[in-house]
Amino acid sequence: MPPLPDTRETLIRRLPDAADVEAWDAFIEIYEPLLFRLARSKGFQQADAEDFVQEVLAAVSKAVGRWVDDENRGTFKAWLFRIAQNMAINFMTRPRHQRLGSGDSQIAGLLAQHPDPSSESTQMFALEYRRELFRCAAEQVRTQVNERQWQAFWKSSVEAQPIPEVAAELEMSVGSIYIARSRITKRIREKIFFLEEQSR
Repeated sequence: MPPLPDTRETLIRRLPDAADVEAWDAFIEIYEPLLFRLARSKGFQQADAEDFVQEVLAAVSKAVGRWVDDENRGTFKAWLFRIAQNMAINFMTRPRHQRLGSGDSQIAGLLAQHPDPSSESTQMFALEYRRELFRCAAEQVRTQVNERQWQAFWKSSVEAQPIPEVAAELEMSVGSIYIARSRITKRIREKIFFLEEQSR
């Protein structure tokens, strides 16, 4: 994963420059899997989900400059979800052979619509966003700890295996499992907090 810029605001301000590969790589690392899972959850086949993701990313690349310049823009996450939600509806209702246009007026129309914050899709998007934050944070933290500590955390916290069993399997004391779990959980929470702060 490429190193993330200091703040999500900094990253987003770099996105209007299509040649800024580092910014786009960091953006895609977090949001592409989230958008793909959103599409699959709506029943898209794999190929359609991949097309949908590319169309959302293309729409973002065309419209992000206006979002950056808008002083009343709200959060980036809400803006991105609005694009994704409305494009998903458009994608599902248009003829299969028709591609979504990329003109500014169409994107402006999509942005003018507001998804219902209490809808199942909005809540699902928020859940998928949290999962993606966890995945990104966990990948980063995993490179900073030894493999036994990571396995102690993963097996006891994520897989919810009983701690005495994990201790026996990894030939560690129960206390060591608790310590590893606590330290890694704390690091992941800090990483998630950092990523969330960036996306506000």
